[in-house]
Amino acid sequence: MSGLLIAGTTSDAGKSIVTTGLCRAFARRGVRVAPYKAQNMSNNSMVCAAPDGTTAEIGRAQWIQARAARIEPEPAMNPVLLKPGSDRRSHVVLMGRPAGAVSSSDWVEGRRHLAVAAHAAYDDLAARVEVVVAEGAGSPTEINLRSSDFVNMGLARHADLPVVVVGDIDRGGLFAALHGTVALLSPADQRLVAGFVVNKFRGDLSLLEPGLRDIEGLLGRRGYGVLPWHPSLWLDSEDALKLDARRASSSGSRYRVAVVRLPRISNFTDVDALGLEPDLDVVFASDPRDVADADLVVLPGTRATISDLAWVRSRGLDTAITAHAARGRPVLGICGGFQMLGGVIADPHGVEGAAGAVVDGLGLLEVRTDFAVEKNLRLPTGSALGVPASGYEIHHGRITVHGGEPFLGGARAGRVFGTMWHGALEGDALRTALLAAMLDRPAPADPVSFEAAREARLDLLGDLVEEHLDVEGLLALAQSGAPSGLPVLPPGSTREDA
Repeated sequence: MSGLLIAGTTSDAGKSIVTTGLCRAFARRGVRVAPYKAQNMSNNSMVCAAPDGTTAEIGRAQWIQARAARIEPEPAMNPVLLKPGSDRRSHVVLMGRPAGAVSSSDWVEGRRHLAVAAHAAYDDLAARVEVVVAEGAGSPTEINLRSSDFVNMGLARHADLPVVVVGDIDRGGLFAALHGTVALLSPADQRLVAGFVVNKFRGDLSLLEPGLRDIEGLLGRRGYGVLPWHPSLWLDSEDALKLDARRASSSGSRYRVAVVRLPRISNFTDVDALGLEPDLDVVFASDPRDVADADLVVLPGTRATISDLAWVRSRGLDTAITAHAARGRPVLGICGGFQMLGGVIADPHGVEGAAGAVVDGLGLLEVRTDFAVEKNLRLPTGSALGVPASGYEIHHGRITVHGGEPFLGGARAGRVFGTMWHGALEGDALRTALLAAMLDRPAPADPVSFEAAREARLDLLGDLVEEHLDVEGLLALAQSGAPSGLPVLPPGSTREDA
């Protein structure tokens, strides 16, 4: 079994970018490669087919990485998915299916069984492919959590994986972060850290090279390359940390789309396809003024419909949205956002919080939502507005429609549309028809292909990795393991590893 762990000096250092790029680069060489992440903490997920023919839920990043690797996504690629429901409690998805919850108070004991399942999934996946490119989470040097870690060095020790650390030079402090990441690990962990990659470099590389030589000497480990910053280099994200950077605008924009930035927003990649349209200016909004002058308002998915609806009301966004609809302007609700547009929302079993909670929605659609314990995972297909449509469903809500026209598992009343289908806007024909119905927008002379745009982004990332990283060296590292004799840097963690 061959593999490689891509760790990072911090969250958002570029682990997903490097992992995805290596999956595409290795696949181009004819290597059967698979992505893997032992545990994701994200509300951005995707439905895929499980080996037994059922449907399963995994992190969106691993789904995209599987596409980069040109392999079918499956639950083993992301065996543990934690979906935050509050600041202290996360819902657990284990091997693609709901598996209770874990809280910050039982973070260590409550996750031991997840570690066993995650490592078993890695072993199974590694036995079926030639190389696994595993992505870590956060930093491998969270020394307070090392005893329960199964995602970073815990995984590396389990599978004897060589580790490459990614550092984001755009943040500043790169060299200190690289050195500290290695030096604070225990000696046994340090011996698996084989090198590093620099991400998001801007400017003249010759100015960086003296520092690279120095840090290689200080670490006793080699650098595998420097990825440049690129304006088009963004992929489906794991979390909402970088929503502001996802603004998509054009100097020729004719229509303004305001996407409500819910606190527990999920599957916000639904609106990525809108951002590709050159005449749409797509922004994330949390202020009623941002909604007031929009041509289209989108209420996206959420992991906490009732509490996020309360947030919408606390900000005055409810009034802004209903006034927008009253003026005959379009509103689109997706999954949890669609449920907010309806009438009653009931949680008899406490799926989202307090059992028995009942609240009123915004009343723009004649729909009732009742949360059920069992999660619904589907890959539906059908048609709407005279064109084929497809998507995916991930929800506990059971919808009862009392009026309006059917629309993609939801309902439509005039220019207010609600759907339970995520991903439907990725269909070019459906997106074109929906924008025409909502905005009276004529069909574009040169329509955008979302699938082609996604493949172009993956190929761009593969090209950058091929040009700027030592792909052959990284493949050899994955196949042969960490070199022997790597030095141990002081001080080294005094905590015993799990």
